[in-house]
Order: sequence, then structure tokens, then C-alpha cells
Amino acid sequence: MEKITAIINPVSGTASKKHIPDLLDQYIPSDQFEKQFFFSEYPGHAFELASRAVKENADYVIAVGGDGTVNEVARAMVESPSVLGIVPMGSGNGLARDLAIPMDSRKALEVILERKIKTIDYCKANNRIFFCTCGVGFDASVSERFNKRKNRGPLSYIRSAFTEYLQFKPDTYDIVFENEVLTRKAFLVTCANASQYGNNAYIAPQADIDDGMMDVAILSPFSPLDIGNLVVQMFTKQIAKNHKLQYYRSKKLTLKRAKPGIVHIDGEPVYMNKVISLEVFHNGLNVIVPQDPAPPVYSVASFFSNLSYWWKKTIE
Repeated sequence: MEKITAIINPVSGTASKKHIPDLLDQYIPSDQFEKQFFFSEYPGHAFELASRAVKENADYVIAVGGDGTVNEVARAMVESPSVLGIVPMGSGNGLARDLAIPMDSRKALEVILERKIKTIDYCKANNRIFFCTCGVGFDASVSERFNKRKNRGPLSYIRSAFTEYLQFKPDTYDIVFENEVLTRKAFLVTCANASQYGNNAYIAPQADIDDGMMDVAILSPFSPLDIGNLVVQMFTKQIAKNHKLQYYRSKKLTLKRAKPGIVHIDGEPVYMNKVISLEVFHNGLNVIVPQDPAPPVYSVASFFSNLSYWWKKTIE
């Protein structure tokens, strides 16, 4: 029988996870899998549990939680034969959404049981692994503010972003590519392995998670009058058309700033030095994806549909 380990973060997102072990037991056939389930108990515990599962030759390791949980589990699995499965139950679910994994837990488990495997890239920022995005500037500051809030969920994130915007001041960065050096005053600089932050908020719509490249998005400072257009473009996958954004593609680069500070790694705030070295590692993680993913819809109507969805998830 194949071995499967599920690692559940009980505090990610807003929904309760108490029913998840029973759901996993119900969906994962006992005659096909040797299975075990664990709840993570503190930051870094999911990484420890996943590392142990890999050492014990688990065929599949399932991350049940948000982007932080997925990052912890997945970075223990890079360059190993073990395969990642995702049951998205966080606030953003960036990697799951980029891979077209359903947000419904039962449907996500059905995808896992199909066992279609895709090999994707991962990246490092000063040896810290990420799979979706890493950035400096406004989004990093928001991630730090959001991480301090007791309440999770999309509306809490929106509040964090609004509060941060009122006092945020853009910095100047040296962005060193292999054949070019840029100096830019920027609202944010995001290095994207995947196309979105999470919640279908696209910062690099053309990014491809298995092409061996990072898409680097540089957003210039903008006025309050630009905010509405930027937000709608981000959630309708049209942000690349915005004249305030510049895009570059690279396998590696170095970011230099005036002083140390916060960097967001897959949405989690991490303190780093003035110099941040980034690099892509091609085809380093095995992950389960849908056999026939449903094509996403990007429109103003879908944007307002997402707002409705966030509100319902927040008040659950």
C-alpha cells in the first residue's frame, strides 16, 4: 500500500478544521493507503512533520491549511520523490488557486485521489524557499500588519492594506539582473514564481510555475486616484496593462535596499538583510493537480462575486 500523511493547521484561515480527520478518513481508502493524520501545534511544526514523513518514505504528504502551511510542508519536500497534495483552507490559497485546485475540501480530496502529478519550480530568497511570490515594499508591510491581527480572513487583510497605505512610503531599490542593473523608486517589487498572491489577486498574470523563470513586477508609486483601477485590474487578470507596472523575467537576481526589513515569503513576513538574493530551481517539487481543471473566469462580475465570497468566508 502507498503511504499518505496529512498535516492539518488548525488555525489557518477562518474555518474550523475539527472535521478534517474524519473527512480524510472517509475519502482516503484504507485498502489502498497506509494513512496518518497530524495537527501542527506551533510555527515550524508542519515543516518538522513533513520532514519526518519524507524520511519515512511517504508517497504523498497532504497540506491542509493556507499558504503558510503549504510553504512549510512543501519546503520539506523539495528535491524528494514524495508528492504534495493540497486541501486549501487558508485566507489566500495562492498556490492552490494557481494550480486550479478546488477550494471545496471534498473536491480537493477527489483531486488528490486522481493522483495526477505535475512537477513545478520553487525559488529561494536568501535560502528561504517560496513557491508563489516573494516581495519587498507595500505587500511585505501589509503581510507584517496582517500577521499581527487576531482575526484572519480576506476582510481583515483589506483592513490591513488600507491602514498600511495611509502611512506607507515607497523605497528606492537596486535590482541586479544577470545582464542589467535597474534603480527604481517603487511601491513594491514582487518576484513571482506563480501568477498570484492568493484570492485570485494577480500580480504577474503571465508567470508560469514550471518555466524555470521568475516574473519580476515593479510597481511605481501612484496616487489615490489610481487605486480603484489597480484593484479591479488585479482581480480581473488585467494588471499587466497598467502603465505603473514594469515586468522583467529572470532565473536569478539580487535586490538591494537602504536598510534591512520585512520581506513577504508566500504571504508570510520574514525579516531579511539589505541584500536579498533570489533564484529559481526548475522542476523541484512534485504536486497533485486536477485532471481537467475548470477554466477560471476573469471579469468585473467575477470580481464582485469574489467580494461576496470573501464576505461569507469572513463571517463564517
